[in-house]
Amino acid sequence: MEEFYTVAMIISIATFTISTVTTPGPNNIMLLSSGLTFGYKKTIPHMSGIIVGFPFMVVLVGLGMGVIFEKFPIILSILKIVGILYLFWMAFKIANNTNSYEVEEGQKSEPFTFFQAAIFQWVNPKAWIMAITAISIFVTANENSYLQVITIAFIYLLSSIISTNSWAFGGVVLKKFIKNESSVKKLNIIMAVLLIASVLPIIFE
Repeated sequence: MEEFYTVAMIISIATFTISTVTTPGPNNIMLLSSGLTFGYKKTIPHMSGIIVGFPFMVVLVGLGMGVIFEKFPIILSILKIVGILYLFWMAFKIANNTNSYEVEEGQKSEPFTFFQAAIFQWVNPKAWIMAITAISIFVTANENSYLQVITIAFIYLLSSIISTNSWAFGGVVLKKFIKNESSVKKLNIIMAVLLIASVLPIIFE
């Protein structure tokens, strides 16, 4: 067990993963907005895409992509720029989201699909930082590195189940206190501002 992970190390990884995935960030702000605008049921594909997509990203980073970024840091810089620009665009979309009160069918926005949410992880700057940091800190043995990477990804999957449900349900709870579309619109504008604010530390790091 010493060459793999001690119980204390497993607890440390779990603490790290749950704290990084539950804090405000692009995924969580978008889930909160989706739960508010579309409801819990329609947000499930979005949640599932994050739950599966991010741990898969962690596995790929752990199996070698991190080395590529160390040798060619410009690639990570480009991905960060693309991700930040995409998040600004998503903030605009969130700010203009409406629910179904009195909106014509052709004007309705749609929640993220499973595939869109999974792909989004690759342009999410916070996701890259979390994945690279977790791998660099918790992969401690070359002999068991693959098993350690899988373990980290699995713990992230469990943590993501808790986090995505909490944020999406939080949006549903918020909606219970809102009586009209105008209030949803105002809250979505706040979500958009929070989404932009969540990437500011990355921009100015």
